Amino acid sequence: MTAPAAPDLVVVTGTSSGLGAATARRLVADGYRVVGLSRRDVDPATIGEGYAHHRADLADLDGIPALAKELITAHGRPYGLVNNAASGLDGLLPTMHNSEIRSVVELDLLAPVLLTKYLCRPMLAARRGRIVNISSIVARTGFRGLSVYAAAKAGVEGFTRSLARDLGARGVTVNAVAPGFLDTAMTEVLESGNLDRIKRRSPLGRFATPEEVAAAVAHLLGPDSAGTTGTTVTVDAGSSA
Repeated sequence: MTAPAAPDLVVVTGTSSGLGAATARRLVADGYRVVGLSRRDVDPATIGEGYAHHRADLADLDGIPALAKELITAHGRPYGLVNNAASGLDGLLPTMHNSEIRSVVELDLLAPVLLTKYLCRPMLAARRGRIVNISSIVARTGFRGLSVYAAAKAGVEGFTRSLARDLGARGVTVNAVAPGFLDTAMTEVLESGNLDRIKRRSPLGRFATPEEVAAAVAHLLGPDSAGTTGTTVTVDAGSSA
């Protein structure tokens, strides 16, 4: 009698709060094994059965190769990768310190590129896999005080489109999800007046929820999205329409 196959493994970054936590909860509910990465510890009981946490600082770019090897050794080859971890410092470019600019670009763009480099290799060997990069509508709409964040997220979308062409022949899809503003810790640094204006501009009169964005991620990881690659799915309650 053949033993049942183990659930597919998905690595999700930035699972200590907000969208990352919502995504991890959705994926374990859908039957995946999920390994979450964040700088802060996460109690697996807050996510659900099938979740394991690995404390890691993705801002340490030089440590990413060893991190990827450690993940594969401990948990097996991943089927999916969700690059969610990001920093959205609010500040006008002329007054931002160079170290702040560097930290945003490194965490929001370079870290996903490097983690994908090492974790896509076992996907290519298996000839199956899913990569979902979290972008933002700001990459296309712009927003006052978020020029560096927007630049990094625009890079994520360009990376997504080109990598889809690189990996598609081996059965690996690469897509992005672009949320609008969400009620999470990242948007708490923005002025409340700006957020109220965004809500009023939305056809639905509200922000999208982390759970709605997580549902889009789950779709792109699932079998119904096998023919979808190189695209960006927007979930913003219509605010960019």
